[in-house]
Amino acid sequence: MQFELKKGRFKPEYLGKMNFYLSALDDLVKQPHENPSIGIILCKSKTDKVVEFSFRDFTKSMGVATYKTSKELPAKYKGILPDPKALKELL
Repeated sequence: MQFELKKGRFKPEYLGKMNFYLSALDDLVKQPHENPSIGIILCKSKTDKVVEFSFRDFTKSMGVATYKTSKELPAKYKGILPDPKALKELL
């Protein structure tokens, strides 16, 4: 599985890049018993029609999703996810 995190709006050219990564991953890393790789493009925003037109002739398994950012971690995730200081130390 390949993830791409984009800071802005979805652009059609992101699919060509993801297609390249998935082809390389399947050719160089994937084992014969494994299924083909899947690509997920996470964007700050997207227009459904642009995504639809972009995917029309692609055959690899790829998807586009949006995300939201927040300055504070929601209460339900506190204690589950590491705090920002711990993440910085890990990186």
